Amino acid sequence: MTAYRIRSILRHEVPMLAPDMPMRRAVAILVETKSAAAPVVTDDGRLVGILTQKDCFRPALHASYHRDWTGLVRDHMSAQVVTVDIDDEVIRVAEMFLDLPHRLFPVLDQGHVAGMIHRSDVLGLLIRMG
Repeated sequence: MTAYRIRSILRHEVPMLAPDMPMRRAVAILVETKSAAAPVVTDDGRLVGILTQKDCFRPALHASYHRDWTGLVRDHMSAQVVTVDIDDEVIRVAEMFLDLPHRLFPVLDQGHVAGMIHRSDVLGLLIRMG
């Protein structure tokens, strides 16, 4: 079997968030781009976390109750991020999706975020391969 690499199917056009971004803006970006999650990166492009739609529910509910958005992305993001490398084999990443509850992973290229890989992208390739 030919070794397919993540670089061939990753999504390059993904929103990037800053840790000091207000939560209201971050939530709006996720909703506007229909993204399940977005990497949180520093000014120099270093990955420091991930913000998922699920992470956004607590501040969104707080805002709906109190009519006030508070907090920054850093306050609600997950700092422990499972990532994959751009040159990882698709089969390895498929096994990660099987073993972990995640729906997507940030893809790193020499330590910088190159994009995101979604479960559906890997599954689609597995269908084409089989």
